[in-house]
Amino acid sequence: MGNKAVLGITILTVAVLFGVEPGAAQKRYDAGASDTEIVIGQVMPYSGPASSWGTIGKAQAAYFKMLNEKGGINGRKIKLISLDDAYSPGKAVEHTRRLVEQDEVLAIFGAFGTASNLAIQQYLNAKKVPQIFLSSGADKWSDYRRFPWTIGWIPTYKAEAAIYARYILNNIADPKVAVLYQNDDYGKDFLRGFEEVLGADFDKVVVAKASYQITDPTIDSQVVMLKASGANILFTAALPKFAAQTIRKVAEIGWKPVHFLNSTAASIAGTLRPAGVENSIGIISAAYSKDPTDPRWKDDAGVAEFKAFMRQYYADGDAADLSNVYGFSVAQTFEQVLRQCGDDLTRENLMRQAAHLKIVSLPMLLPGIDIITGPTDYEPVEKMQLMRFDGTNWNLFGEVIGSSAAELR
Repeated sequence: MGNKAVLGITILTVAVLFGVEPGAAQKRYDAGASDTEIVIGQVMPYSGPASSWGTIGKAQAAYFKMLNEKGGINGRKIKLISLDDAYSPGKAVEHTRRLVEQDEVLAIFGAFGTASNLAIQQYLNAKKVPQIFLSSGADKWSDYRRFPWTIGWIPTYKAEAAIYARYILNNIADPKVAVLYQNDDYGKDFLRGFEEVLGADFDKVVVAKASYQITDPTIDSQVVMLKASGANILFTAALPKFAAQTIRKVAEIGWKPVHFLNSTAASIAGTLRPAGVENSIGIISAAYSKDPTDPRWKDDAGVAEFKAFMRQYYADGDAADLSNVYGFSVAQTFEQVLRQCGDDLTRENLMRQAAHLKIVSLPMLLPGIDIITGPTDYEPVEKMQLMRFDGTNWNLFGEVIGSSAAELR
């Protein structure tokens, strides 16, 4: 795309709220907003064990740069202050306090990681600072009663795991499941999804569990132990680094389980290539986004828009990395919230608009997957589709499945 080319933005279908056009409201500002600027903060793991996900923040910064070049939001430029917390809750707290108390941001947007977001949730809610579209699928982000200033974006980890558990029960005879999970709230939420579906049969079906710490150099011993259990199914709930190690070790020891992999680690670029695509054949995961490498989307307008964005605004990023697809889509959702705010850029109105979304499509969401929120619905994306890796691409199969907790009970 040439420098003078205009990147098309998919028009979002949005409910008109309260019968008032956004621009008709009187100008109202909280800290971080003015006639010319909207300042938002973020913590992101640009270093440390989850650094492969730092590309999310870079993609979002690139998206806001693009918006600013096109005039910003309602005439205001977006300033994103994104700080490296190295996937450390302590650093997340330190940086978040700085962002709120010194930089005076309007909101904390897209902060990464379950542990980091848990560490800052109480503080932000006490300060009444939006913790909006955070990068984690923990079940806790939909608790609008206790934490009205916190809202997630992706399907919950527990609901995703429940999708796998239901598939296993319906399609695999005599299932014996081994689970490898990160030993914190991130990993344990996936385990809870299996517990919710299996109920009293959990201990019969799940024959082995092993956890790892993010400081562990490898998970080889855990994989060997899980194979020894006699399991014919492996579910891995891990960061990309450890997911790749697991896939390699499973192949190395000649284990042939039906392998399920959590969606946040399902990137071909970030996990499967480092693990060896030949070792990844047959792995099952779930998706809500289009894979830019999938031939089925070669003529898709949304994928073309995303690739054009990456070429022009984030050329150093990998367009095949689903983390960049995610960052792009979340930034688009936040753009819509800001547009709905109009000239009422208060923290209270920001959360109100985040809880009044009806986006029937985004360029990189799968067909049939929308973004709908409400005052009692803090789960923007609630649908997924199963997919299987063939050595080159993820192949979608089955129907789009509702992944909200209510639908899976």
